[in-house]
Amino acid sequence: MTRGAPPGTPDGVPLAGLGDLAGGADLAGLAGLGAFFAVAAHDPRSPVTAPWLPLAELTGPGPVLRDRIAAVRSALAAAAGHGPHAVEFRVAASVTQLGIAARLICPALGLAVLAGAVPRVAAARWRPELGGAFPLSLPAGRAWWPGAGRDAAGALAAGLGEHVIDGPVAAVTGTVAALSVSPAVLWGNVASAVNGAASMIATARPGLAARAQALSAALLRRPPLAGTHDGAPGAGFRRRSCCLIYRASPGSGPAFCGDCILPGPGAAAAGAGSAGAAG
Repeated sequence: MTRGAPPGTPDGVPLAGLGDLAGGADLAGLAGLGAFFAVAAHDPRSPVTAPWLPLAELTGPGPVLRDRIAAVRSALAAAAGHGPHAVEFRVAASVTQLGIAARLICPALGLAVLAGAVPRVAAARWRPELGGAFPLSLPAGRAWWPGAGRDAAGALAAGLGEHVIDGPVAAVTGTVAALSVSPAVLWGNVASAVNGAASMIATARPGLAARAQALSAALLRRPPLAGTHDGAPGAGFRRRSCCLIYRASPGSGPAFCGDCILPGPGAAAAGAGSAGAAG
């Protein structure tokens, strides 16, 4: 039995919860929330074959993450009309980590809102593409469910914390922090990604807005996200740090994300600002 699974449930449940993921029902449900929610599914017993890579290669120390940071750095510089070294390494590293965090959090929060289940994101596979949401595949056939009789938002937030935030998101955050990027900035990026995911769900499916806000608020109250922001998820959310992308802004002046602590025009939607810029 999976910890917290309803009585009589075998060890693990269909990933999508709403039906057979391999049949596409839940894939369509997630994709309908936006590009950062869309996923493919794979047999977790199958070998990893090119162009797919194990997620652990992206979130841990090693050349894969460093190469992606370098590619993001070049893309940000090109967008600003400069050479690749015109963008500071820490800016590119922060934007890369935010993009990865958002890509992992969005489908996990989306499935929690849609089906009341949490996917096992650590076993995901990805394809190294730049610009927006990179292709992501989740293992079909298993997810985590809260036990019966528990507070739904609190239990799902705990599951998201354990299987997503404390897992691969913490791994990539720690790896990037070891490259001399402030942990306060990086965990602010994660909080921003949670808020951005909830905001995108509310925009795509207004009927799910209250559930998305309650679940994201419960997740944001947990360490290590507690204290990284002010206000409730949604338009009133403001992070207490900056993702640093303004330092790579093209044009005559800096542009700030809508949830940024720094003053600015709020050029992007709160929480979604730099996630899709290049990372």
